[in-house]
Amino acid sequence: MGDRTARAAGVAHRFRVAYGAPLWHLPLLAGCCTVAGWVALRLAGEATAGRMLGWFVAAVVVHDLVVFPIYAAADRALLAAASRIGRPAAGAVRLAAVNHIRVPALGSALLLLVYLPGILRLGGDTFTAATGLTQQPYLVRWLLITAAMFAVSGLWFAARLRRVRSPVRRPPPDRR
Repeated sequence: MGDRTARAAGVAHRFRVAYGAPLWHLPLLAGCCTVAGWVALRLAGEATAGRMLGWFVAAVVVHDLVVFPIYAAADRALLAAASRIGRPAAGAVRLAAVNHIRVPALGSALLLLVYLPGILRLGGDTFTAATGLTQQPYLVRWLLITAAMFAVSGLWFAARLRRVRSPVRRPPPDRR
């Protein structure tokens, strides 16, 4: 049985080296392509398919040429600022601090992207006619959610930092 396990591990290793990713990646990628193909077939008969494709291509181009350089530069600035803070031996702590800033920033940016029309009060008449509500609270709520995400992340980081810096408590030796 051990020989079979070793042989299977060798095959899996050779596949990973040849394919460039773990074995589970291939069926996952095939499933994603299947779903994307199904969506494309469903949209092919729609009258607005060309317009949707245009928006999709524009979104990809705007992301790659405008948005990606902005957040890549912001991430590099964050990493540079973190590298100037603290001792060289605290590299893992600095990286954790950077990640505790990245995650709420990403959440905040995604919420801004989703709720930007409401925050900017675009289509206010249509929104009010459809819901009977105004778009006034969108900005305040987005700011409060952003503050809450950063606060929770900061508290979590402080708890992790305290746990790392606290001395390890070992039980007293058993004396019989």
